Amino acid sequence: MRITDRIRQDRKRAFLCGSLLLVALIALFFWRITSGDVDLSLSDVAGALLGWGSNDQAHVIVRVVRLPRIMASMGAGASLAVSGVVLQALLANPLAEPYTLGIASGAAFGASLAILSGWVVTISAFAGALVALALVMAISWRSGGSTGHTVLAGIVVGSSLSAGVTLAKALAGDKVAGIVFWLMGGFAGASWGSVFWVWLGVLIVSSSLFFSSDLDALSLGGNNGAVLGVDERVLRPLLAVAAAFSAASVVSFFGVIGFVGLVVPHLVRISIGASHRVLLPLSMLTGALLLSGADGIVRELGELPVGVLTSLVGGPFFCWILIRERGRG
Repeated sequence: MRITDRIRQDRKRAFLCGSLLLVALIALFFWRITSGDVDLSLSDVAGALLGWGSNDQAHVIVRVVRLPRIMASMGAGASLAVSGVVLQALLANPLAEPYTLGIASGAAFGASLAILSGWVVTISAFAGALVALALVMAISWRSGGSTGHTVLAGIVVGSSLSAGVTLAKALAGDKVAGIVFWLMGGFAGASWGSVFWVWLGVLIVSSSLFFSSDLDALSLGGNNGAVLGVDERVLRPLLAVAAAFSAASVVSFFGVIGFVGLVVPHLVRISIGASHRVLLPLSMLTGALLLSGADGIVRELGELPVGVLTSLVGGPFFCWILIRERGRG
């Protein structure tokens, strides 16, 4: 098969996958906006969105409860998935994800301190995530700055902060339930303010699409990036901070939601290949679809924490991906 024919086939497959994902997202949106404790018709939803009619209950349900939650879950899924793609390329490590750099542990530690002290949880969690990132980058830089050092620094900082979370739970007394519930993650408290910050994170990390060819080179590992003309000293920290900020905006508002940034990039690679020009946008759509769908399921089951579902399903699914890929190799 000629190279041009192969490229044409890859583009058709990517276009087909993207179209199917968009259709699935639209269907998911209509399911979630119309169903719940109070079922609404499409005319009720349209009236609430456009300000028509006099159904005040529908206006509150759609504009205050359901729409922010749907937008937040879709934005969080997109953010974590794209961040996972970026970090796996930057670190040339297929097991990298947004939490590799200690972001989740930092946010969890900040949130735990806030719950104990009566501070604002969101601000404390976001600050904890950024402080953890700063520590990881500083340790990595002082120890040589390689991708291996960055991963090890993330593990060390994450483990230390996780120990701090355990200590906070031990000292929390009656407040321990609040810490545990926050750590499990969920979108029940989504608001338009949280939607703004999450989608800002999506916008920031999506700028990595302009560096898709550079990410292709960096994902090869070794010195391939430098050999192919990539300015790694500028690009690596720039995109790492963008991915970390995006993930931190999710964790600080909605808690720790695992495996999305790890599983989604691998799932998309299996489907359409490793080119970041298509991998990034399709991972965004897939992450939005999977996490919003998972949130819809846990809502129907009685408001279970969505982080529990993503971990229960994501762990075995990722093991299946690894076994499948090894069988192909």
